[in-house]
Amino acid sequence: MFDILHREFVYIWYYFEVQLRQIVFYWALGIVIGSVISVFGKQKIHSLMTVIQDKHLGAFGIIPASLIGIASPLCMYGTIPIAASFSQKGMRDDYLAAFMMSSILLNPQLLIYSAALGNFALCVRFISCFLCGIAAGLVVRFCFKDKHFFNFNGFSERASHDTDPNPLMRLLKNIGRNIKATGPYFLLGILLSALFQRYVPQDAFASLFVNNRGFGLLMAATIGVPLYACGGGTIPLLQQWLVDGMSMGSATAFMITGPATKITNLSALKIVLGIKHFAMYFAFVMLYALVSGFVVNLIA
Repeated sequence: MFDILHREFVYIWYYFEVQLRQIVFYWALGIVIGSVISVFGKQKIHSLMTVIQDKHLGAFGIIPASLIGIASPLCMYGTIPIAASFSQKGMRDDYLAAFMMSSILLNPQLLIYSAALGNFALCVRFISCFLCGIAAGLVVRFCFKDKHFFNFNGFSERASHDTDPNPLMRLLKNIGRNIKATGPYFLLGILLSALFQRYVPQDAFASLFVNNRGFGLLMAATIGVPLYACGGGTIPLLQQWLVDGMSMGSATAFMITGPATKITNLSALKIVLGIKHFAMYFAFVMLYALVSGFVVNLIA
């Protein structure tokens, strides 16, 4: 019995070490770049939203709003108070929808992580998240033209944790917080990937995600809801799934529904959307994920 357990441990450790060596550089680089942006560029990024409002760009303002959401390094609980402060200054709901949607799906740190999946996957993730922000902004603009979509009552911008007078110490403390926040999920993702490699037969995986791509899209979009806990933690799983034959369209659907339905994001959004708008948000995410996955499969 002991010999069997030892052998299994050796196998799992081998898969774990190989995966760790493949991806740890991207995780570390994402941590550093995300922290640099958070400490030195966050205020500049968010001030651009005010510039968009002042330019009176109409529907075209949704495009830069979506890009700014991707560039923002904040989590959803940090993004909502920022959006609330924008709303109090008269920011349009369609701009806020684009900003918040793309911010939920992607940030600079996760974008760097995703480079471990390859250049094509990286481009697909960026473009699909960017377009999702635009789509959300357009839906709010044309379907809620004379109504408020968000309710930010009671929200105010939170004080920044980056208050150390020494710029280097501010950066190092931010890096430490990022490592503490993402490190456990990153290691858990690698462990799950190692277990997947060891115990899930490739034929069984192929029957779900490869042989029937339509069903694979639906499965990927669905498992993104309960499985997604942290962006960095899912990269090792996606990397292995793509190696085993998952279509890029299915991976795209997972990359959309995962962060968009992460439990912490949903609980925050439910507060500012209300039940009716929250249900519409969930339906929008699932539909967009499936359509995006289908389009990517056609292109790929």
